[in-house]
Amino acid sequence: MTELVGLLEDLGARKIKTYIQSGNAVFQTAEEDIAQLSRRLAMEIKQRHGFEPCVIILGLAELEKAMAENPFPEAEADPSSLHLGFLASAPTSPDLKKLAALKKESERFHLTERVFYLHAPEGIGRSKLAARAEKLLGVPMTDRNWRTVGKIREMAKG
Repeated sequence: MTELVGLLEDLGARKIKTYIQSGNAVFQTAEEDIAQLSRRLAMEIKQRHGFEPCVIILGLAELEKAMAENPFPEAEADPSSLHLGFLASAPTSPDLKKLAALKKESERFHLTERVFYLHAPEGIGRSKLAARAEKLLGVPMTDRNWRTVGKIREMAKG
């Protein structure tokens, strides 16, 4: 995460804070084209480390909107069971039938333009739906549980 902070600083970010060891960072930037910043960050990681990750950057308003639109508010009581999959772009042809066929009886999901919500009360470790969601949606996705999303929002507001 120290390297990520340095890389973000090199790209002009400031007031950088990180959360756990999974690439979560909160920062301020003067860059107005967030898609361009995502591409630049991915390319810098590739140049420095030899692999090109999918970088998804959300503004605070987008994060708060995703939380406010949670279709499973009762699941917030068990934050490790509720996941938000932030999508790199809106899926053009998600395979919703296959997603529905993969879900356990206890699981529920909901897709919006840029968020895949998954309530998996039995956990996502053995969930076929969780394992195949990104492929069946057809766009890159990064998944965070409700607790992590809340912590990131708290950091961004602080």
